[in-house]
Amino acid sequence: MYGQDRSLSFDSLIKGQSFSDQASGGGGGAGSSSGFGLGKTVRLVKRRRGGGGFLSVSLSVKGSEGVYVGESSESWGPNEDGQSKGAETELEEETVTLKVEEKEKDLGAFNTTKHLLAGAVSAAVSRTFVAPLERLKLEYIVRGEQKNLFDLIKTIAATQGLKGFWKGNFVNILRTAPFKAINFYAYDTYRSHLLKLTGNEETTNFERFVAGAASGITATLLCLPLDTIRTVMVAPGGEALGGLIGAFRHMIRTEGFFSLYKGLVPSIASMAPSGAVFYGVYDILKSAYLHSPEGRKRIQYMKQGGQELNALEQLELGPIRTLLYGAIAGACAEAATYPFEVVRRQLQMQVHATKLSALATCVKIVERGGVPALYAGLIPSLLQVLPSAAISYFVYEFMKIVLKVESA
Repeated sequence: MYGQDRSLSFDSLIKGQSFSDQASGGGGGAGSSSGFGLGKTVRLVKRRRGGGGFLSVSLSVKGSEGVYVGESSESWGPNEDGQSKGAETELEEETVTLKVEEKEKDLGAFNTTKHLLAGAVSAAVSRTFVAPLERLKLEYIVRGEQKNLFDLIKTIAATQGLKGFWKGNFVNILRTAPFKAINFYAYDTYRSHLLKLTGNEETTNFERFVAGAASGITATLLCLPLDTIRTVMVAPGGEALGGLIGAFRHMIRTEGFFSLYKGLVPSIASMAPSGAVFYGVYDILKSAYLHSPEGRKRIQYMKQGGQELNALEQLELGPIRTLLYGAIAGACAEAATYPFEVVRRQLQMQVHATKLSALATCVKIVERGGVPALYAGLIPSLLQVLPSAAISYFVYEFMKIVLKVESA
């Protein structure tokens, strides 16, 4: 047997796949195999005691259906020097471990990229659509505009023309696209992990709120600097800074790097409950519908249609409900956290020399205009949020279908 080729088969363990090993002249080598699923570990151990040899090959395969482990061993007689098989002294031990990772059908990294892209596209489309309303909201919050809504529209149109309503929209997209991409992706990921940790069949409302809050905090920490720069650009005198790069250099030069994180505390205090309410409300409404008789009929219809359905028909809620539930969730989140938004914008406008704390800024706003000042611009903000949230969720769900994003 020594010096001959031999094949070790684990057909019964790995569903018809086989592993081959060749060894000759007292040497051993690992063969190759494919089709084991997600990953496999091959361990080959050769021991030679005096004139005797012992070959042990173990194979473990981890796939989507479980873990398979197989082992085979074989011994051989005297070597070419005539040494006896039963020698007690161990002369040599060699272990070679080889782990091969095979490609999955849809790589995790690629799926994550598609997931993030779906969120980014939804933000770009929704923000461009509602940019004029976003501009009006900032006029009330940042500039403290006192004119009524129609007079303000006339003023912007007369002084800056139609493009004035899209002022700062490019920077807004640069801010909101990564923010929404991270926000949506983080929510789906956190919710999935919480579901695995609890072992429940379906996400609870509490888990939805926790995942939403965590996703809001995550996105805020990563994207706040761009939001701060945009706010400075649309503030009085911002036109003279020379655009995005100019505003960034000005802030770094005059106030230091951490000036980009002005209003971090109220931002987190705002985005945590905002994310919790936004995603929580949407998922609660969605779950309630899918468990209703009408929702069950919808699911059955989608199962019967299969791949023949187009992207719009594959939306679980359908186009109208996706837009409606997104708008409701956005309005609830905005109304619940709007005072934090006002305080955050005021903090971003403060210069280093006269900078106040978040609490002091809030008190100052109330002293100047009373409690209603904390809700300055709420009406145009809601007018902006309703279509923005509706379009955002609709485009996000639509893009996930088009890009064939797998669940987190």
